[in-house]
Amino acid sequence: MTAPENSEHKAANMSVRCPPEPPGLEVTTVEMHTGGEPVRIVTSGYPEIPGATLLEKRRYAREELDHLRKLLIFEPRGHFDMYAALPVPSDQPDCDFAALFLHNEGYSTMCGHAVIALGRYAVDRGLVPRQEPETILRIQCPCGPVTTRVTVDGRASGEVRFESVPAFAFALDREIETPSFGKILSDIGYGGAFYCVLPASRLGLDVTVSPVDDLVAAATEITESAKLQIPIVHPDAGDLGFLYGTILTDGRDSFGHDPTRNICVFANAEVDRSPTGSGVTARLALQYCRGLIGRRQCRDFESVTGARFTGQVLGETTCGPYSAVIAEVGGRAYYTGESRFFLEEDDEIGRGFLLS
Repeated sequence: MTAPENSEHKAANMSVRCPPEPPGLEVTTVEMHTGGEPVRIVTSGYPEIPGATLLEKRRYAREELDHLRKLLIFEPRGHFDMYAALPVPSDQPDCDFAALFLHNEGYSTMCGHAVIALGRYAVDRGLVPRQEPETILRIQCPCGPVTTRVTVDGRASGEVRFESVPAFAFALDREIETPSFGKILSDIGYGGAFYCVLPASRLGLDVTVSPVDDLVAAATEITESAKLQIPIVHPDAGDLGFLYGTILTDGRDSFGHDPTRNICVFANAEVDRSPTGSGVTARLALQYCRGLIGRRQCRDFESVTGARFTGQVLGETTCGPYSAVIAEVGGRAYYTGESRFFLEEDDEIGRGFLLS
């Protein structure tokens, strides 16, 4: 499965020349997946990241350490759809740790599938005290802290659920002019990141049977068109105010229509193999705003791999001028291995490249 051709992006990535790495550079990781979506958790090798807040750390990583993101995410160690999580100290006393999220374009503000993996990892590796039948921890994400609950049965960690930051409907039925589909209507929801959300049927597609390449191309076109036409603002922080991607759904938004299937295309046409934790949160906020679901009505959300997350609205809150909800999303993460990465001094190609 490949993303749409983007010659400018390809040329930019193939011409990257990163600063020299210090002698003896070595980065170790634990490899996991949630619903098929990779989570490469960095366990050692990153330098200390300065910054009084997590958003400041995110800015520093983007401006000063982006060569390390390319080293881990790009080929030959990764691939176009690779994803990673970097645990860092939290600046909030009620959080156990914080995390930065890395992908093919940069750094996410929220990642539910990574939070699910990090929750299990933190319990299994003793980063937090293990409690049965449920271990509760707080993970600070760039969008804010999320309470995470890990089911523990004996020595095994099972389902992980997290409570979202305030999620809300940013816009309903917003008109977007697109080159291929003309004028289309899309909702825009926030679930830790902003997404355009609309049924694939409005584009003459079906998330169950249409080729993935067609879905990716359509979602990418909508994202790029919306970025040019719709200013995105988050009331809490300017760093959160950008459109992250587009979610195409099967249109089964009312409670009782389970499972409901979607595909999330984010960053630079990256395809989420999981149902997308922040995307499920955004969908729940939109469904609740439209009166299609009520509190504590748990639903199943399915991805292109057939993986499922559960999701429900726990209660109401506010976020600046917006009526918002707190959503709970649950899923399972699994280990796939451990890695030790290094870079030889004269290996320019090994610093990272993408062909797509």
